[in-house]
Amino acid sequence: MKVLLINGSPHKDGNTFLALAEMEKIFAAEGIAVEAIQVGNREIRGCSGCYACAKTGKCAFDDIVNIAATKLSECDGMVIASPVYYASPNGTLLAFLDRLFYSTGFDKTMKVGASVAVARRGGCSATFDVLNKYFTISGMPVASSQYWNSVHGRGPGEAAEDKEGMQTMRTLAKNMIFLMRSIALGKEKFGLPEKEERTATNFIR
Repeated sequence: MKVLLINGSPHKDGNTFLALAEMEKIFAAEGIAVEAIQVGNREIRGCSGCYACAKTGKCAFDDIVNIAATKLSECDGMVIASPVYYASPNGTLLAFLDRLFYSTGFDKTMKVGASVAVARRGGCSATFDVLNKYFTISGMPVASSQYWNSVHGRGPGEAAEDKEGMQTMRTLAKNMIFLMRSIALGKEKFGLPEKEERTATNFIR
């Protein structure tokens, strides 16, 4: 099994990294392969609404988004972690996620998703809510922990001092592994849920 970790922080070894590293220890101990991508330090433009991806199956801007798309298609689970900026995820991360989830037409049903918010003090719940929406629109079960998936710390290394936050990360990783394994067994025995033909409506007709 494999998990894709997305680090939305611009700081290579910052507090968001420490939160993900705590999860990675659990994944490694349980034999789960991990691949990490840091996107917060890259120049990533937002979606232009060109709809080229509907024809080609990939984003027209050929950058880290298309690389991550291949990795997402191959993984069993995905963790998205972000520092909190004005009670919301990092804007670079949001541009990345908008394009990644919109441009990829492959089925993400039953890939397990988990989001993590890292803040000095406030805004974790709002950030957590924004990140989870990428999973819930894609048929991806959302992994939970013993508390909302958040860690606190401002200065370098401070997240490691948040004992409850680090425990929340370890519990999240364990719950995520259980979900992935349970889903794999369910798919083997029952298959994926049957899907209806999609019905899309809007507010004017």
